[in-house]
Amino acid sequence: MTILDRIKELSKSRDKTVKEVAIELGLGENYLYSLKNKIPNGQTLQKLADYFHVSVDYLLGREESKTTNEPVDLKKLISEKKPTSWDDPRIDWNEWVSFDGEPISDDVKKILFAIYGDKLTD
Repeated sequence: MTILDRIKELSKSRDKTVKEVAIELGLGENYLYSLKNKIPNGQTLQKLADYFHVSVDYLLGREESKTTNEPVDLKKLISEKKPTSWDDPRIDWNEWVSFDGEPISDDVKKILFAIYGDKLTD
């Protein structure tokens, strides 16, 4: 699978065309199609990886997992019993939720638990 193939797959999962992704990233409209036969520079690779929330290694075909931040089924993950507090050790808020890659504050964790806490079990 080429870098272009992976970009096509990732674009489709976002309901975007490859051309739309290129424009959003400030690249030439057809630039991403040129990746069928070449590898972009490091800066462009990182820009693509950040855009799609995947690793550069995934784009290069060095790892199979699309992302290190794949969606987590909270219901499945915490099925033994309902957490009773926002700081339950089974709840890894920083793995599941961030703002532009930055960890969330304890106050935000408390609010999220208050809103979604009852949704964490069957």
